[in-house]
Amino acid sequence: DKPLFIWIPLFLVFFAAVPFAVIPFGQNWVIANLDVGLVFVFAMTALFPSLILIFAWASNSKYPFLGGLRSLFQQVAYEIPMWISALSVAMLAGSLNLVDIVDAQSKIWFIVPAFLSFIVFFISIMAELERLPFDLPEAEPELVAGWFTESSGAIFMVIFMALYMKLYLMSALTTVLFLGGWWGPAFIPQPVWFIVKTLVVASFIIIPRGVYPRVRVDLLLRAGWTRLLIIALANVFLTAFLLTSGVLKPWGL
Repeated sequence: DKPLFIWIPLFLVFFAAVPFAVIPFGQNWVIANLDVGLVFVFAMTALFPSLILIFAWASNSKYPFLGGLRSLFQQVAYEIPMWISALSVAMLAGSLNLVDIVDAQSKIWFIVPAFLSFIVFFISIMAELERLPFDLPEAEPELVAGWFTESSGAIFMVIFMALYMKLYLMSALTTVLFLGGWWGPAFIPQPVWFIVKTLVVASFIIIPRGVYPRVRVDLLLRAGWTRLLIIALANVFLTAFLLTSGVLKPWGL
């Protein structure tokens, strides 16, 4: 299906680029300061699995279609723990606004009180981005190149641009939620400090590619629907208990 095969990669780039509008690179360095900025980012990235499956189907080849199905199953399985782990951060900040979430970390970064959420979130975005050891949708020994097997030239380039834009988007979101956003030494400009943190997170996402082997697809899905989901839910209930008991309070410790 040639029109879908050509247009879907462009849509992937669009939905990877739009969420950057609500990412605050500094106190006054944000394009759109939405009250539901966190929900907006997740709403845009949640469209990726469906678009990937449509692109794989449009390829009219069994290997991309199998890769597209794997991508859909994997991203859905890990999106839910990712959303729930981010919920505890929103509870600590008392807001879904990304600027407010960063402001709440002026005294202490949320990676400290919400360390379990950080671990679940980081593993989930690794699976969301299909990075090793979670690159089952690609799986060269089995599926040639996964859901983009039939793509080449400009289409292949646009797909990879979208995937790496999404990588930096999720790295920036990790910085906002857990690493204090732009907060840092006063002599470093806020956007520079934010970008440095984002690049460090992106490096930690890329490094496992040369370290860990690929996991089996059944183990991958089971871990997302059981272990990570249970840990994320337990952490939300723990955060709610600490907030209601007065040990923690919204807008930081």
